Amino acid sequence: MSQTPAPEGITYASAGVDTAAGDRAVELMKASVAATMTPAVVGGVGGFAGLVDVSDLRSYRRPLLATSTDGVGTKVAVAQALDVHDTIGQDLVGMVVDDIVVVGARPLLMTDYIACGHVVPERVADIVRGVANACAAVGTPLLGGETAEHPGLMGPDDYDVAGAATGVVEADRVLGAEKVRDGDVLIAMGSSGLHSNGYSLVRRVIEHAGWGLERHVDELGRTVGEELLEPTRLYTRVCLAMLDALSTDAAPSPIHALSHVTGGGLAANLARVLPAGLVADVDRSSWLVPPVFDMVRRLGEVPWDDLEGTLNLGVGMIAVVDPEVADAVLHLAGGSGMPAWVLGAVHDAASYQSVGRVVSGTKGVDGGSVDVYGEYRTA
Repeated sequence: MSQTPAPEGITYASAGVDTAAGDRAVELMKASVAATMTPAVVGGVGGFAGLVDVSDLRSYRRPLLATSTDGVGTKVAVAQALDVHDTIGQDLVGMVVDDIVVVGARPLLMTDYIACGHVVPERVADIVRGVANACAAVGTPLLGGETAEHPGLMGPDDYDVAGAATGVVEADRVLGAEKVRDGDVLIAMGSSGLHSNGYSLVRRVIEHAGWGLERHVDELGRTVGEELLEPTRLYTRVCLAMLDALSTDAAPSPIHALSHVTGGGLAANLARVLPAGLVADVDRSSWLVPPVFDMVRRLGEVPWDDLEGTLNLGVGMIAVVDPEVADAVLHLAGGSGMPAWVLGAVHDAASYQSVGRVVSGTKGVDGGSVDVYGEYRTA
């Protein structure tokens, strides 16, 4: 008597998860990740957890660990549309590690996480290569990561990325609002473009204008897509170099605060590192707004106030410094190839008369204020 063959059961693969592709992705990214390892890293790639030797922390009087986590927002939609995936890794590192250095911390390690609808090994390896190259550029080991396949929750070509970093800073060397004084000078460091914030606005403007990502724009000198994928500038090395060069054990650091200009724009992020009772003035005419920002404004008829509260407009990091070292900070930045200029100064709010748009109480911080005045200069 013949028997009816048993129906084939449901497997992990038929449910949409390809573990072999995941293993292939790991093999493709191993060399890039290995290149980020420093002598402090213990073990290799593939462990359940990454290990880093922190014996050097025994020389700290009171070491504090700093941590940050972030993603790159809807900039991934541009990468997916263009099928270019090896640049957003730098955006991820910039969004995470440059938040660590803001408190004066030296990054010890970074980890990343990629969620996707379907693992394409080459695509995942491209993303991780971008993360690894940026980690190597700032001297931070990419100590671990995870790639998760989510069929049914995400489309086959969809993915998102996130990362986290940990750093260390001596307790009496922490930068922040409590160090800022009346008379301090604001030193701006230029951005490389849009960085990784405000892309919901930018993408909506491009779509509304009917422009394709492949459109060449003379004022940009390249296509829209190439401009939108320009990686976030990394500030960690230059900021740490400034702190190392200008700080001594015998005296407080003359660099009092750093502000990473990300979501919310320049004024909102600068206000986070100012104490109550002080106000910083920012002269809009002190720099030339890069063409991409004015392009977004004109295409979408975006009001300047909205643009200012969303995008960096050409300023990626701000150092709040003692006036005696302002020239030294500018020199150190220039020597590192970082465009920098005097943006404004800090004043006692009681004796300061605001003349522009005042921003305060941002990001849940009840601190100082920023007075943004004047007119932007565009090319």
